[in-house]
Amino acid sequence: MGRAFEFRKARKMKRWSAMAKTFTRIGKDIVMAVKEGGPDPASNSRLRAVIQNAKAANMPKDNVERAIKKASDKDQGDYKEVLFEGYAPHGIAVLIETATDNNNRTVANVRAAFNKCNGNLGTSGSVEFMFDHTCNFRVDGEGLDLEEMELEFIDFGVEEIFKDEDGVLIYAPFESFGAIQKELESREIEILSSGFERIPQITKELGGDELADVEKLLEKLEEDEDVQNVYHSMTEAQ
Repeated sequence: MGRAFEFRKARKMKRWSAMAKTFTRIGKDIVMAVKEGGPDPASNSRLRAVIQNAKAANMPKDNVERAIKKASDKDQGDYKEVLFEGYAPHGIAVLIETATDNNNRTVANVRAAFNKCNGNLGTSGSVEFMFDHTCNFRVDGEGLDLEEMELEFIDFGVEEIFKDEDGVLIYAPFESFGAIQKELESREIEILSSGFERIPQITKELGGDELADVEKLLEKLEEDEDVQNVYHSMTEAQ
């Protein structure tokens, strides 16, 4: 198994652990998808992916339909995706993905979190290169030969395929998302969920007070309503 497998095993879907915040994040994803490609999932591949994720998170269908309708309203503002980079205490690199309708507020909140937790907010490009930007798909694994599938999907950019208790996971570089989604749909392989992650190339193990220092910052960032995902280079407990 490769790095993507170990990364997924460690995280165990820590992000989106709180149901209310999960739905808020998916709601923002729906707005951005509709603004980009329209309200019809049949012709909007990004929206199809978000709806699959909503279903996987047990988001009620009515909530999804209301979010699409709201996003279609011309008075509904759009969210801008902004990436922040910095260092937590003890040399841990941190990447924060946000979706915001008020960049000034988001910048102020992220900076305040770093300052209060003895971290340093960096400039664009300061730590992003330390992470591999990947895409992933969870599919129904019934009847699939994983070895054969891995060989067939190499041409579409797939780097890792592995099975866990919830299905089959496919990992590839970020830019391969569209091609893989199209191929899975053409083969009528059911996509249960999909998304993007940033996997640290090198991790650092901390313990005791140092671990607590970093976790304090990570928790503060995760609590912010504009934050979608937080990634870091600290080794996570298995």
